[in-house]
Amino acid sequence: MRRLALVLLPLALAGCNQVADVAGAVAGGGAALASGNPALAIGVGIGVRAATAAGIRYVVRSRQGAEQDEVAAVIGTLAPGEVRRWRIRHTVPLGNEEGEVRLVREIDNALAPCREALFSVEEDGARHWFLTTACRQGENWKWAAAEPAVPRWGSLQ
Repeated sequence: MRRLALVLLPLALAGCNQVADVAGAVAGGGAALASGNPALAIGVGIGVRAATAAGIRYVVRSRQGAEQDEVAAVIGTLAPGEVRRWRIRHTVPLGNEEGEVRLVREIDNALAPCREALFSVEEDGARHWFLTTACRQGENWKWAAAEPAVPRWGSLQ
C-alpha cells in the first residue's frame, strides 16, 4: 500500500497537465526494471503516455460536451430577451459550472432554426460572459459555436 501511495503521490501533485507524462515515465521505469531492455522501456513509456493522454482528452471532451449541451438546452427554451439560470452537475463533482443565459436573437435559416445567446460562467464570485450560438437538431438544441477551443472559455473549451 505504501508503494502504491508513493507511485500515486507524484500524479496527485503534478496536476492534470502532467498526468500522462508521469504515467509514461513510471510505466517506462517499471518496464526497464522488470526487463532490463531500454528499447522495451521506451516503447512502454511512450505507449502508456499516449494512451493516458487520449483517455484524459476523451473525458475532458465528454464533460465539455455535457456543459455545452446544458447551455444549448436552456437556450432552446428561452424567448428573446428572457434570462434563465443554467447549471451542470457532473457525476464526479469536479468542474461543476453554473451561470445565466440571455437569449439575444433568433436566426431563421433554411438549414435549422438557430439562436444567439449570451451566457455567463460564475467563478470565484465573478461572472464571465460569452456569446454563443445554438441550433435545433431534431428535438434538441445543440451548441453551434465554432470557437470552443479558445483558452478564454475556461472549462467550457
